[in-house]
Amino acid sequence: MGERAAAGGGKWVDVAPERLPRWLENFARRHGPYRETGLTLIAEDGATAEWRTPPGAGQAATMTELITEARRPRRIGLLLARKGAIAAGIADGAELISSKVDRNYVQGRTAAGGWSQQRFARRRDNQAKAATADGAGIVGRVLLPSVRDLAALVTGGDRAAVDAILAAPQLAPLAAVRVERFLDVPEPRHAVLVSAIAGARAVSVLVKEPAQNDVAQLFGDPES
Repeated sequence: MGERAAAGGGKWVDVAPERLPRWLENFARRHGPYRETGLTLIAEDGATAEWRTPPGAGQAATMTELITEARRPRRIGLLLARKGAIAAGIADGAELISSKVDRNYVQGRTAAGGWSQQRFARRRDNQAKAATADGAGIVGRVLLPSVRDLAALVTGGDRAAVDAILAAPQLAPLAAVRVERFLDVPEPRHAVLVSAIAGARAVSVLVKEPAQNDVAQLFGDPES
């Protein structure tokens, strides 16, 4: 799945729960036999892989437990918001079982000055507030009735837009199950919501190559 650079060196890799055994085989093939220290793998050549439990999964102290928990069926709420567009849904495992997608027009910024700029700014602010209120209503209808069944709420898109929606007092139960993972997605549409399920379910691992670990030992790992 996706890869992204990690602060302090290495890269974050997102792995689908079903592909964990194959990923471990490939890690051993590239770096040699490895030993486990909790959820950290240390390979023969010095490469390391530090695993994180995915959103909504139970606690895991070993890789065997992590694989079991990651594969366990669970319901995850999804909330994506960006530029006045919103998508909310519930995934049962890898399947989207309910959803709602909507879009409100929010005017872009203008280069005009003086009274025109102020007028456009007020209009844009009012449009943004209306979009937030409508988004909170959609989230309330789609997600709130099932909040007790959700293992987690995964969000994505524009963080400020998501935060504004979840600030609605009636959505406090959903804000309470929101997890740290934040998905980088384009303007929310139904297809984007479906594809976001993979990112919400993925197991993240921080991989550092031998050379990167040597540098960390010499100069200190900025993330430690």
